Amino acid sequence: MQDLNIEANTYNDSVVRQFSIMAVVWGVVGMLVGVIIAAQLVWPELNLGLPWTSFGRLRPLHTNAVIFAFGGCTLFATSYYVVQRTCQVKLFCGKLASFTFWGWQLVILAAAISLPLGYTQSKEYAELEWPIDILIAVVWVSYAIVFFGTIAKRKVKHIYVANWFFGAFILTVALLHIVNSAAIPSSFMKSYSAYAGVQDAMVQWWYGHNAVGFFLTAGFLGIMYYFVPKQANRPVYSYSLSIVHFWALIFTYMWAGPHHLHYTALPDWTQSLGMAFSLILLAPSWGGMINGMMTMSGAWHKLRTDPILRFMIVSLSFYGMSTFEGPMMAIKTVNSLSHYTDWTVGHVHSGALGWVGLVSMGALYYMVPRLFGQKQMHSMKAIEMHFWLATVGIVLYISSLWISGVMEGLMWRAINTDGTLTYTFVESVKAKHPYYIIRLLGGLLYLSGMIIMLWNVLKTATSGKAATATIPAVTAHA
Repeated sequence: MQDLNIEANTYNDSVVRQFSIMAVVWGVVGMLVGVIIAAQLVWPELNLGLPWTSFGRLRPLHTNAVIFAFGGCTLFATSYYVVQRTCQVKLFCGKLASFTFWGWQLVILAAAISLPLGYTQSKEYAELEWPIDILIAVVWVSYAIVFFGTIAKRKVKHIYVANWFFGAFILTVALLHIVNSAAIPSSFMKSYSAYAGVQDAMVQWWYGHNAVGFFLTAGFLGIMYYFVPKQANRPVYSYSLSIVHFWALIFTYMWAGPHHLHYTALPDWTQSLGMAFSLILLAPSWGGMINGMMTMSGAWHKLRTDPILRFMIVSLSFYGMSTFEGPMMAIKTVNSLSHYTDWTVGHVHSGALGWVGLVSMGALYYMVPRLFGQKQMHSMKAIEMHFWLATVGIVLYISSLWISGVMEGLMWRAINTDGTLTYTFVESVKAKHPYYIIRLLGGLLYLSGMIIMLWNVLKTATSGKAATATIPAVTAHA
């Protein structure tokens, strides 16, 4: 009977432990595939002449692995960790929470098998075929039930702002996934989109940009609003600003997708609307970045000795930079230079590697020792080394692609006095080759840091044991 009472008064962290470990494992896998395809762009022979190892099949495997396997497992882990502690209750329906873990791993495994085999809907970030899409929807609805069920039975009257961001991300991703993935199956692993032509493109980029806006932004802002104050041991700089940030961001992001379709068959007014909302988006994005940065007021000295906090704060710098660059690239005249070039790839990776990657690593480094009953990670020096490998890797990666992309755009639009093109397309590809080597080096450094993290996390987990965190008897603000 006493054991049952102890069980009832402790958080359900077993599922958090599972997601945390797998986040790091999938991070290594996804980034390894990224390095392989970056190497294929330098040396095309690395395609090996096989369909399964071709760039066209490995590239969606890379994006799905880093976004939905690494990023997704991180979001599940952190949201389950945070919602319990800010609501001071155990997860609602523990068995369903466990199902979300195993179901999500099955989704990832199905993606890892089907994408190299060439089963794809050919939609950016939504390549997976209809049977896997149905499984995703089932897992995601289960996730929503666990998360909002936990909120509903909370002991604390107040709903902490991190949970608002997690909640918005969960609801919006469900809506985006179900609408964009609507398809008519023609066989077990083949289907046709329910939309056609430019409507299909519009729905796809409404989904695609909001996969970035909600999966890769709102969810990770939930992480930022909990773990930065915790690691800095400071309250959020402005709680009022965090609420304004939330409502402004989730309203504005939803309308920015058409900026991916400038100079296409999409109606011009829709393109302009996407551009306008993208420019407005700068304000709430920077509001969140400033709020996170200013939380460090009076604690900046901690960055000298705390590499985990450094991960989090540098991630905010990249968030601020990426959310300035994005609206600028949405301006039609800028987009006429940047579109279809490596500049776009550089922009995506400054957000993915710099913002999403670093804040995930910081949060995981915070949680893992606590989840396994340790005072700190197995090796703090390894965290320090990881930080510098990741940071230098990002800088090499994105700066090489920015230079390559601007050069590429300028070469494409260069015209001789007689109106003919100055450069052939092949000449622009040849000119990018040195920058692809630098990009590969940056990717290798970033992957090396991730491998060090995997070693550090596994050493911490195996040297400790599953810790049981007790729910406080007296409620208070988290």
